[in-house]
Amino acid sequence: MVFSSLLFVYLFLPVNLICYAVISDVHKKNACVLIFSLIFYAWMSPAYLILLMIMAGVNYMGALLIEKYRGTKKAVAALVADLAITLGFLCWFKYITFFCEVINSFFGICGANVFEHIPLAALTAGISFYSFQLISYVVDVYTKDVDADHNYCNVLLYTSLFHQCIAGPIVRYKDIALSLKDRKTDINSMSTGISRFCTGLAKKTLLANSCGSILETLLPETLSGVTHATVAAAWMGAFLYMLQIYLDFSAYSDMAIGLGKMTGFVYKENFNYPYIAKSVTDFWRRWHISLSSFFRDYVYIPLGGNRKGIMRQLFNMAVVWGLTGLWHGASCNFILWGLYYYVFLAIEKIFLLKVFNKLPKFINAVLGRIYTVCVVFFGWVLFRFTDFEIMRQMLRSMFGMNGNALINMESRTVIVNNIFIIIVCVIACTPFVKKIAEMAKQKARVAAAGHMWLYNAFNVAVPVVLLALSTVALIGDSYNPFIYYRF
Repeated sequence: MVFSSLLFVYLFLPVNLICYAVISDVHKKNACVLIFSLIFYAWMSPAYLILLMIMAGVNYMGALLIEKYRGTKKAVAALVADLAITLGFLCWFKYITFFCEVINSFFGICGANVFEHIPLAALTAGISFYSFQLISYVVDVYTKDVDADHNYCNVLLYTSLFHQCIAGPIVRYKDIALSLKDRKTDINSMSTGISRFCTGLAKKTLLANSCGSILETLLPETLSGVTHATVAAAWMGAFLYMLQIYLDFSAYSDMAIGLGKMTGFVYKENFNYPYIAKSVTDFWRRWHISLSSFFRDYVYIPLGGNRKGIMRQLFNMAVVWGLTGLWHGASCNFILWGLYYYVFLAIEKIFLLKVFNKLPKFINAVLGRIYTVCVVFFGWVLFRFTDFEIMRQMLRSMFGMNGNALINMESRTVIVNNIFIIIVCVIACTPFVKKIAEMAKQKARVAAAGHMWLYNAFNVAVPVVLLALSTVALIGDSYNPFIYYRF
């Protein structure tokens, strides 16, 4: 079950909200959300629901032991043991196959296959996200940023919240600790939540899915597809993937934030229009904010951050970006992608941002955005292809090195027939619509009372229209994956 499915929108979510609404006591509301969250997770990954519950239990006990023995070596031992177990589960269920393949490739030179008969594990839904959430919980207990919760069900609810368990954002326990004990849902938060959910649903079904569908037609993710693609198809395909991955992932975050508001939980923003960033550093302040802040607070700063000289800082950054790439997937291309960003971030840290800052403001803004978009554009090429040969052929096709034609009738037809939706997708990646809405709201406030009524009516109508259009798209469209579910 995914958020952008008729089953979720018209059955699971309404039943959840109705059951939630008729309960007044917060503890019973927690039980309601927990039951629905476990059902949702079991629907996605039934074989590994017990694993999620065990990992929640391990971290629940770890936090209690840290609190009990605070200030002693036993607290440190409890923290280390907890992190080892949690990371051990994550490595086994996400990376064991990758590690075995790497080792076997190395020993294969000598004709050996060390892990030929090892029982390899399957990737479980959401384990990257809820593992990091649990790590942040026990570390925050250790650093006294939050008190250990003595109710296992609260920790399990925090781990399994269906709003964000599968694909984020990565929510820290301290951000919702008070909400677990007391929260209110009024008409304004419900209205805002519904509007945000419908916006995310439309962004996913109408825009991200359209980009993905056009991409599959224009540039199939196969060796033959990229090798024989025209130059125009290769460049447009890379551009469509760039649009798709943002629209897809930010749509999920929009829906998660909206679902939280409907039930009294407030989740932080996870995206802030990253494609208008003026530097790669700025891009990573805007893209997947919860992941960037996790690595900053729980890896980069504990390693020393920027407090121990430039060489140590560059080393700390290399560790962070190697782990960032590896977090996204058990494949060498993701590690390469992480280190690719490390190179540009290091260059910016050493001198490039200083050069940009010396330029006139307008030139800085224009040049910085062009440079950033180019870096991000080629970064997504590295990210998309786990097969290095396909990636190599893709880059060759982009620069006409495979003897490709510049464009042919097929690729021209696909691009021309879909140019309108592509333009809409580009606009959706910018704050243009948001700024127009804010301007309209400001003008309505200072105008006659009837104008504000019209604005409010428009705000009510838009989510309904978006929901209707999304429903039509879901009924007639079989292409409906969430890209980040595999990470």
